[in-house]
Amino acid sequence: MKNKIVIGTRGSALALWQAEWVKARLEKLAPGISIELNKIKTTGDKILDVPLAQVGGKGLFVKEIEEALLEGRADIAVHSMKDVPTDFPAGLHLAVICEREDPRDAFISAMHDSRSRISRFDALPQGAKIGTSSLRRSCQILHKRPDLRIEQLRGNLNTRFRKLDEGLFDAIILAVAGVKRLGWENRITEILPHDLSLPAIGQGAVGIECRIDDDFINSLISPLNHHETSLCVRAERALLKRLEGGCQVPIAAHAKIQNNILTINGLVGSVTGDRIVRRSIQGNPHDAESLGVHLAESLLSMGAKEILDEVYGKNVPPVDGELSS
Repeated sequence: MKNKIVIGTRGSALALWQAEWVKARLEKLAPGISIELNKIKTTGDKILDVPLAQVGGKGLFVKEIEEALLEGRADIAVHSMKDVPTDFPAGLHLAVICEREDPRDAFISAMHDSRSRISRFDALPQGAKIGTSSLRRSCQILHKRPDLRIEQLRGNLNTRFRKLDEGLFDAIILAVAGVKRLGWENRITEILPHDLSLPAIGQGAVGIECRIDDDFINSLISPLNHHETSLCVRAERALLKRLEGGCQVPIAAHAKIQNNILTINGLVGSVTGDRIVRRSIQGNPHDAESLGVHLAESLLSMGAKEILDEVYGKNVPPVDGELSS
C-alpha cells in the first residue's frame, strides 16, 4: 500500500478545483494516505495568442500530464473530459469518469448597474460581438444568427469575465459546469438549450487517468466512477472517435439515460455554420459505445463526411478551438 499519491493537474483555477475535489474524495476513502498535487503546464496552457484549432494536434491539455504518469511523477491525472483524446498512450487508460455537472452552455452578457445588459440570447442586437473559444459554439450560434460577430476568447475565467466587463464583447459563451464550479453562477444570464448549443463531448464531466498496471491506484479510485455518467460520456467519445474528430471541426454530442433508455444527440457542422448535420438515436445503455458509433455513421451518411473532408482535406481556416470552461 502506498502512503503518498500524486495527482497530476493543469494549474488553471478550474483544473485545480477539479483536482482538489478528487483529492478530498480520495482522502475520505483512504484517510491514512498523503495526497499532493503536481501542477503541470501543458502545451494548450502555453499557447494563448493563437486559436487552438490552428495549432492542430490532439491532447493539447493532457500530453505533458500523461508524460508525468508514464515517468512516475504522478499517480493519477485529473482532466476535464472534453479535453481528453479518444486514444491513450500505451500503459495508460481512463479509469474513472465522475458524476457530471450540468453539461450545457451558458450565455453571459455584459453587466450594467448590476443587471445583465442583454437579457437573453434572442435579444442580442444585430451584429453583436460574441466571445467564445469554441468552434463548436460559434458554428451553432452563427447557424441561428449569421449576423453576429464571433471573436476569439482565450484565458481563464477571471480573464474572460474581465474582458466582457471591459466592453470588449456584448456577451460570451462558457460551459455552465466551469462557471458553477468556480462560483460565478450568478453571472449566468441564460442557460442555452441543446437545440441552440449542443455541448462538447464529455462537457461537465471530470475524468481520472492512471497507469493500467497500478492495481492499488485502480482499486482506490474505482468508487469515484459514476456508472451512468460513464456510459453517457463513453457513448459520446465513441461518436467522436468514429468521426476522427479534432478541434478543427465543429462536433457536438450529448447522451443521457432516462427510464433505462440511452438517448444520444450528435451534430457536425461547417466552420461558418451554414451547414449543420444533426441526428439522435436511442438504445440500451449497455450498448453505449456501439450507439455512439452508429450515430456517427448515420451523420457521415447524412452529409457530415463532406463537411469533415472539406475541413481536413482542404485545410479551411478555422475560427476557434474548443477549450475548457
